[in-house]
Amino acid sequence: MKKTLIIAGVMGAFAATAAHAQSSVTLYGSLDAGIVYANNAGGHSTWNQGSGALSDTYFGLKGSEDLGGGLHAIFTLENGFNLNNGKQTESGSMFNRQAFVGLQSDQYGTLTLGRQYDSMVDYLSPLSESGSGYGNNLAAHPFDNDNLDHSFSIKNAVKYQSANYQGFKFGGMYGFSNDAGQFANNRAWSVGASYGNGPLNVAAAYLQMNNSRTGNTNGANSAGSDNNFNLSAETQRTLGAGVNYNYGPATVGFVWTHTQYENLIAGGQSGNTFTIPTGTNLHMDNFELNGRYALTPALALDASYAFTDGKVSGSNGSGDPKWHTVSLQADYSLSKRTDVYVEGVYQHASGELGNAGANVAMINTLSPSTSQNQVAATVGLRHRF
Repeated sequence: MKKTLIIAGVMGAFAATAAHAQSSVTLYGSLDAGIVYANNAGGHSTWNQGSGALSDTYFGLKGSEDLGGGLHAIFTLENGFNLNNGKQTESGSMFNRQAFVGLQSDQYGTLTLGRQYDSMVDYLSPLSESGSGYGNNLAAHPFDNDNLDHSFSIKNAVKYQSANYQGFKFGGMYGFSNDAGQFANNRAWSVGASYGNGPLNVAAAYLQMNNSRTGNTNGANSAGSDNNFNLSAETQRTLGAGVNYNYGPATVGFVWTHTQYENLIAGGQSGNTFTIPTGTNLHMDNFELNGRYALTPALALDASYAFTDGKVSGSNGSGDPKWHTVSLQADYSLSKRTDVYVEGVYQHASGELGNAGANVAMINTLSPSTSQNQVAATVGLRHRF
């Protein structure tokens, strides 16, 4: 009898160990390709095969190991690339979107370390037209100044995200500079929260990046048109809030963000005359109204209007650049993973950019126009796995 109990105990221990050691690794990603027309991109009308006109093209690996007691070891490795030529979106970096490892508790939340997205992306982006909710890169705010289109992620970051407490979630992130003797140089930090209850969703977030002039790791650096247009500043501060409401097949939402670039290092794009002078302070308020209506389970229409109100100041003059951006899209799902889409975007710019002269239109992912107006249209295919 004693031998039987001992054998049963040993087998139970092995079973518990096996259960705790359960793990999984998942390959996932998104592929988006289409034909994109622009009436004015660098002074010429263009027809291009586009990669990521709506959703970024990327692949990743994510894994989880059950450590027992509601605790899991997790990791994510994610790489963005251009579907047309296979090149990575950030040269010299294999996992240029995310690369982190951490612990996840069912009760207390998740702690991760590595390259990660900030709280603007985690909490506010899902409510915006360009974010993970709609996945519409063409509709991003100028320069993606608020990072709702997740143009960049933060390196050397420690991030905490809470568990879901009856619809309420919160979190924060700190990105180390990893620069000896320069603790505050190139650091970044961010906080955010969201609440979802039935048809109502609300969120708010804040991001700050400091002193990117040393050109090291993190810092105030936003990528815009085709990821070639960059705004680099000594300090960037971004905050915002948003809300959306679902009513049957319809969803309507509003997002506001405010971004301050203090003492720009440079702003420009190779091959184009458009620049923002060095030493300029640029403040931008974005007001976005978006909505979606499901005509059928497979066919959805969505639209957005965004007004961006900018203020330029500093030793290189002052100005009041403004942008009006309208997008209309129809999306048809061929399956749960594959859809086809057609979209049109119009942007009108006005005002001045300090001593750089008149403002111009610059729809995200396209080269800036040489005039105040720009029109883009695209038809494409997207597959998620």
